[in-house]
Amino acid sequence: METNKKLSFGSKVWYGVGAVGLDLSYGMFYSYLNKYLTDVLKLKSNFLSILTPIARIWDGINDPMMGTIVDNTNTKMGKYRPWVLRGSLLNAIVLIFLFNNPGIPANSAWIYAYISVLYVAWGMTNTLADIPYWSMVPSFTNDPKERSLIATVARTFSGLGQGIVSIGAPILMKMLSVTTSADGEHVWDEKSFSVISVICAVGLVLFACISMAKTKETIVTAPKEKFTFGKVLQIAKGNDQLLIFMLFAMLSNAGFYMISGVGVYFFDVVVGNAGLQSMFNTFGAIGSILGLAVIPIGMKFTSRRRTYQFSLGLATFGFLGMLLGYKVFASNLMLYIFNTVAQIGTAAMFVSQTVFLADIVDYGEVKMGFRAESITFSMKGFLQKMAYTIQTLIMYIGMSVTGYNGDLHNMNAPAVKTAFSMMMLVIPAVFMVASLILFTFKFKLHGKYMEDITEKVNAAKAERLAKSESEQA
Repeated sequence: METNKKLSFGSKVWYGVGAVGLDLSYGMFYSYLNKYLTDVLKLKSNFLSILTPIARIWDGINDPMMGTIVDNTNTKMGKYRPWVLRGSLLNAIVLIFLFNNPGIPANSAWIYAYISVLYVAWGMTNTLADIPYWSMVPSFTNDPKERSLIATVARTFSGLGQGIVSIGAPILMKMLSVTTSADGEHVWDEKSFSVISVICAVGLVLFACISMAKTKETIVTAPKEKFTFGKVLQIAKGNDQLLIFMLFAMLSNAGFYMISGVGVYFFDVVVGNAGLQSMFNTFGAIGSILGLAVIPIGMKFTSRRRTYQFSLGLATFGFLGMLLGYKVFASNLMLYIFNTVAQIGTAAMFVSQTVFLADIVDYGEVKMGFRAESITFSMKGFLQKMAYTIQTLIMYIGMSVTGYNGDLHNMNAPAVKTAFSMMMLVIPAVFMVASLILFTFKFKLHGKYMEDITEKVNAAKAERLAKSESEQA
């Protein structure tokens, strides 16, 4: 079996289609759930600041457990595709219930219990689909450049899913709303959130079915031994580069989530027009598309390491430009333009992080003597959830301290506006700089060192293949 094979462009596209649906659900949860919980259901920010880390503690157990289950799955469809389909369906169901209150009274203990269960359930069902989906990348090929292309295509479709939600939701929310503010403007209400969640849920299932029907698993390697949770801990302790990756990726992802999570509040409270978020996100979507060209172009002239450093630097420059444009020049246009720059950097950043995980799988095989694609890739979902937790904790603490009131919109106190401005325009750049420093000085999977690891992995696979063919003969 050829381990450095190249997938056809059509195969890359069909694989990438699945990311559209995943990010419809993902974008709805991470960008708009907070607004729904605080402004529609009127849940207390203090409660939400407790719920989020508790859910992440469970994810720390659940995500690698799911990776273990996937690594030991063996069906006629393979070990990844069945879980993508099951997870997508379950995640879609949970998403709909999460954004639809079945009539539970506001401020009752039951509404808090209802949201708590569904909040945790969304993370679990997202894991069921997300881990096996992204774990497929190293199973297609061992060629680093081909992996980069596959990841780039998948991230392109992922960005499309995010763009649909981030651009379309603010527009549709206002159109579907039946609630008006004191000045007669339509504001996002329960009906608008409900309809959008159903649309995203249907899209999630549809795109997952199309993608998995057209995607074929290729060089999947079955684990030599059954994985246990103790083995997961062994991987976490033994793969030092996985731990370094978790830290620098978590920081940079938190910077990205600050923009996407706080944006809906920033435009409502600080700018005074929630509808402008759609234009802001449109510029960001353009940047996300352009950013996908950074990796293939950059690797023609320099290394993947330097290309990734450039991506983080560009994102930082964009975030600082947003601060300058809005606070110094009071220009919405500059805010939009520099968001495009920031999103070019973050889009390229996400592609590289997916490929880094594939490299970490190879590194782990050489260092520890066994492969664990799904367990290693489960860390991707976990670090993203942790990054989201960092963002939400900062946001909820800021809301609690400054006295945010969802009914006041842009009439909130100056302290509230200052807090959201800091979270939107300052903190993201701080996270990006910290991530860049950690990556530069601690991550070593690049250059000749990584080339040697790839050669050892290819040699080991060739040896296993020859042994298997010999036994069959």
